[in-house]
Amino acid sequence: MMTRTIGMDFDNTIVSYDELMYAAALDRGLIKDGADRTKRAVRDRIRQLPDGEIEWQKLQALAYGPLMHSAQLIEGVEEFICECRDRDVAVFIVSHKTEYAKYDDTRTNLRTAALEWMTNHRFFDAAGLDLSRADVYFESTRADKIARITRTGCSHFIDDLEEVLFEPSFPTCVEKILYAPDVRSASTGRVTVMPSWQAVRDYFFDR
Repeated sequence: MMTRTIGMDFDNTIVSYDELMYAAALDRGLIKDGADRTKRAVRDRIRQLPDGEIEWQKLQALAYGPLMHSAQLIEGVEEFICECRDRDVAVFIVSHKTEYAKYDDTRTNLRTAALEWMTNHRFFDAAGLDLSRADVYFESTRADKIARITRTGCSHFIDDLEEVLFEPSFPTCVEKILYAPDVRSASTGRVTVMPSWQAVRDYFFDR
């Protein structure tokens, strides 16, 4: 197998906030009970409210900060990272995440919350995912994130945001992989689209 160094985003790529944000939005009276519980659907409903954009940012601050412990590990991530470890494929996590959210009255450090969540999900446990904390990077801007991707020498990068992968400064030598559960096409020509982490695993390891 060719040498690979795989970078991956964190929010909404490794960790899902769908159920957490749905429950928090219900609790705050921002939405009514409904069938579509995805983060995107919750966001779209909240943005229709007066001051909806601010309410949405407040909800994000809760989810990424004091309620982070209730976020869910996306199915298939653990198996993929463990297989990378077993095959000696380097893995980096590179996230655009500020230290504090503008609308969080608790002043929870978002990076600390994310690291605690990873610790609780055995990301740094030798008997778990066996990643190093030194291979997890939080960057304050998108430009810093892309610069970090370049410095880590990633051969591939997995992200849920097309705007990151299509940023003009994104390194051309890095293969772009879009994690998009709602998209079923295999490729757009400029990016490889993956509907699940099982599909990512199959792609890398020829299953």
